[in-house]
Amino acid sequence: MPVKNTMLTIVKHVSSIVEGLDETEIENMVNSILEADRVFLLGAGRSGLVATAFAMRLVQLGLTAYVVGESVTPAITSKDLLIAVSGSGETNSIVRAAEIAKGVGSKVLTVTSYPKSSLGRISDHTVHVRGRTKIDYEKDPIKSQIEGTHSSLTPLGTLFEDTVLIFFDGMIAKLMVKMHAEEEDLKRRHSILE
Repeated sequence: MPVKNTMLTIVKHVSSIVEGLDETEIENMVNSILEADRVFLLGAGRSGLVATAFAMRLVQLGLTAYVVGESVTPAITSKDLLIAVSGSGETNSIVRAAEIAKGVGSKVLTVTSYPKSSLGRISDHTVHVRGRTKIDYEKDPIKSQIEGTHSSLTPLGTLFEDTVLIFFDGMIAKLMVKMHAEEEDLKRRHSILE
C-alpha cells in the first residue's frame, strides 16, 4: 500500500496547491522568460533535475535555455534570466549563483516555498509553490501522525519537487499558447540522438 498511498498523498498535495498559485506571479514568469535573450536554469539535487526538465522543454519551444553547471553553458549577461529552483531558498550554492547573476545585471526569478528566504529577497520575481521541503522534516513524528500531517513517505523535498515539475509543465502549456506553438513544433526540436 505505500506506493499507492504515497502517490495519493502527492496528487492531493498538488491539487491543493493549484488553486493557490498567484496569477500575477505566473504572468511575471511568462513575461520574464519571453523578454529574456536566454534563460539559465539552476537547482541543486532533485530541484536541479526539475530545472533541467524545464530547460529541455524551453529549448523544444525554440527558446535558448541553459542549465547552470553544464560544460557548454556560456556566461550569463544582463539580457538573460536566471530561474532558480529551491524549496528552502537557502541553499548556499543557489543563493551565491543568484548573487553573481544579479551582479552582472541579469534578472533572477525564484521558484520556492519560501519567498522571504535569502534567495527570494534578492530575486526580481518569485513564484510561491508550497511544498514540504528538506527543512520541514518532522521533528515530532507522533504529533504529526495525530495531526494528520505525517508525510514520511514523501521525504525531504519530494512534495515541492513533484509540484514544481507539474507547475513547469503547466508553464510550458501557457508559453505554447503565448507563442502560438503546437506540439508538432516541439516535436521537431526534440532530440533525435537518444
